[in-house]
Amino acid sequence: MTMRMPVVLDASPSFPPAERALDEPNGLLAVGGDLSVPRLLAAYRAGVFPWYSNGQPLLWWTPDPRMVFVLDEGGDGVRLSSRFRRGLRRSPWIVRADTAFEAVIDACAHIPRDGQRGTWITPAMRRAYVGMHTLGHAHSIEVFDGERLVGGLYGVAVGAMFFAESMFSGASGGSKVALAALAHRLHAWGWPLIDAQVENDHLVSLGAVALPRAEFLARVARQVDAPEPAGAWTARFGDLPASELAR
Repeated sequence: MTMRMPVVLDASPSFPPAERALDEPNGLLAVGGDLSVPRLLAAYRAGVFPWYSNGQPLLWWTPDPRMVFVLDEGGDGVRLSSRFRRGLRRSPWIVRADTAFEAVIDACAHIPRDGQRGTWITPAMRRAYVGMHTLGHAHSIEVFDGERLVGGLYGVAVGAMFFAESMFSGASGGSKVALAALAHRLHAWGWPLIDAQVENDHLVSLGAVALPRAEFLARVARQVDAPEPAGAWTARFGDLPASELAR
């Protein structure tokens, strides 16, 4: 039996078909390449994302199934418990976008996580996504208590498709509010999905569901060609009081 191996990327920013991905580890598609903006945009358009640790080569993934938050077609979006919503009714927190991208990505890199040693947000990854943000492709959602950043997330937008990368809480519930606020705004804009990449119990508890990879990629192919220009979301997103998410 011939052992399947991930594709080794060349100078072209394109990616092989998702069917070439390995079953074990689930979704490993390619190795190598770089983190240039053209390659990253090509990756997201193909439903592929980079994920590796210091000391590893650059690894590219397209797992099957794919975890998403469904914002259309009767999907539940992001679910917040009744108790959590009640607490938000009195919350002074305000949610904004693209006012503190570097603070958010740094918090995501350094927040302690159960079962995780170190971070996959390497210096090279940080530089790449800060560069994507500068060009209006990567966005941060930030939760503020006054001037203090208490939660947030960041990810990449291509067309009308948002690919979430990481989130953090600096105060209890901060990441939930960031995610719920993002879903609230994207639903209003008519964006149907938030990509959440791979399953974990926390995402499932918030309403993430598994889509077969083929279905996910078909939906992505439609959304990435939507006429949504790159650029900062600060004005478009506005100031969203966390208390509005209690409704």
